[in-house]
Amino acid sequence: MGEPETWQQEQVSLAYLSAVATRAGATSAVWNVDKDGVDVTLQRDLIDVAFQMKCTYAPILLADGETYAFDLDMRTYDILRKPTRSSAGFLGLVVVPRDIDEWLTQEDESLFMRCAGYYARIQDSPEVSNQGTTRIHLPKKQRLDRAGLDDVFSYAFNRLFGPREGGL
Repeated sequence: MGEPETWQQEQVSLAYLSAVATRAGATSAVWNVDKDGVDVTLQRDLIDVAFQMKCTYAPILLADGETYAFDLDMRTYDILRKPTRSSAGFLGLVVVPRDIDEWLTQEDESLFMRCAGYYARIQDSPEVSNQGTTRIHLPKKQRLDRAGLDDVFSYAFNRLFGPREGGL
């Protein structure tokens, strides 16, 4: 069994988001330094959203069985929630098997990723007084997939311009 290293978890989370963004018609730009709490910026129809990506093989599942929890460091939380951000801030969490050898499989002409991603909107979240981390809830229904990114971009558009008839 291959135990993943932190850099491998980071890379698979970025690859997952890139693949999903491509399918959703968005482009992605990865920041080589995340000093502003952002790993990836996605753009679609001239609307930007910012993601801090995390990956885990040992997710915390709440008692409802439908919500993951992730303890996000306060610095990143405060950066992503800041009301003066020009692009809305989100946390992405990719859940993978513990064994790195199970993350990707190839059969004939197909490559399969055995992982799932979820998102939480941090933008405009309330200030919290925690010292080190704050627990973020990521409901399983908030999947990082095409429909999920539609919701993310719709939120970002409405935040900037107000609701638009017919959606984004």
